[in-house]
Amino acid sequence: MGATLDILERLVAFPTVSRDSNLDLIRWVRERMEAAGAVTRLVPSEDGRKANLFVSVGPVDRPGVLLSGHTDVVPVDGQAWSTDPFRLTRRDGRAYGRGTADMKGFVAAAMALIERASGQSLSQPLHLALSYDEEVGCLGVRRMIDMMATLPVRPRFCIVGEPTMMQVVTAHKGKTALRIDCRGQECHSSLAPQGLNAIHMASDLLVGLRRLQREVETEGARDAGYDVPWTTIHVGVMQGGTALNIVPNHCRLDMEIRHLPQDPVDPLRDRVHAEAEAIERRARADFPAAAVEITELSSYPALDTDTDAGVVSFVKGLTGGNSLGKISFGTEGGLFQQRLSIPTVVCGPGSIGEAHKPDEFIAEDQLAACDRMLNRLLDVCG
Repeated sequence: MGATLDILERLVAFPTVSRDSNLDLIRWVRERMEAAGAVTRLVPSEDGRKANLFVSVGPVDRPGVLLSGHTDVVPVDGQAWSTDPFRLTRRDGRAYGRGTADMKGFVAAAMALIERASGQSLSQPLHLALSYDEEVGCLGVRRMIDMMATLPVRPRFCIVGEPTMMQVVTAHKGKTALRIDCRGQECHSSLAPQGLNAIHMASDLLVGLRRLQREVETEGARDAGYDVPWTTIHVGVMQGGTALNIVPNHCRLDMEIRHLPQDPVDPLRDRVHAEAEAIERRARADFPAAAVEITELSSYPALDTDTDAGVVSFVKGLTGGNSLGKISFGTEGGLFQQRLSIPTVVCGPGSIGEAHKPDEFIAEDQLAACDRMLNRLLDVCG
């Protein structure tokens, strides 16, 4: 575990918050992996500010196993940390720092595995895919998947190392994030009926969304394997108005749909559009310029791997565990499976309950368990 902790210390020191560049971390990882004898391929973002990195060791004419992780972390702004979030602090069997659980702990263990593997003759390759902008909608990995689609031989299996306490996870919800802009007509608040209040328009839409949520909860698909066993419709941001004495001409809602694999998102998205169109239509009877505009911010598919799939028994054999799970948070796994047809599970060290919080940590025994799993993977590929 020493090598994994040493690498994790370096990874945490790179403040790769999603809004910022990850290039310093990627350059360091690339140099270290190439020094170990691995072959790397850089897949930059369109603007060149960020990059994915694809790392391979072993024979390239065979499928092998893909390990997947993201390099970005969520912000620490406004959080009360007792330690420096970008300096690894070890205490009482825990390693504290931003991204330790989500998910630089797994990335460190995977890098340590590549270094151990590079000195051996492998019967099948090991690949490591490091992405950017996972935390803001699994955006960056799509460019790497485009590159992987051109590979002569694709990986046989994929393990996404998000924190699951080393339990093998076969399914997670998909997510679609929408931005809704309600546009009314401003006027002096003493003449309020002469204007069109955009906040009121957004409030009417909120009522419709809550009605839709109740319908989904009572009549929609259910899966007891999830903490929340139904699809959720959630508004997380509402912004509108500039002053109390002005009828506001604009109000914005940011919302998301987190849907079960068996609950397609398209009909739900269509219902949101229908609610918006009805509000717009009513408003335009008196205010022809009224509008309710919907923009998709991001979307990623659910993961739904058959529990009898070969990847499930393969990774259970690596962990030594028998239980399977499902998670409500999303990963890049659904994209690997949907776009590249790579059978995928999620399995990694740490708890999602510690992610995104002040004093985020990963238990060192979780890192040790991950190292053991990856050592077994090396034995299989050796």
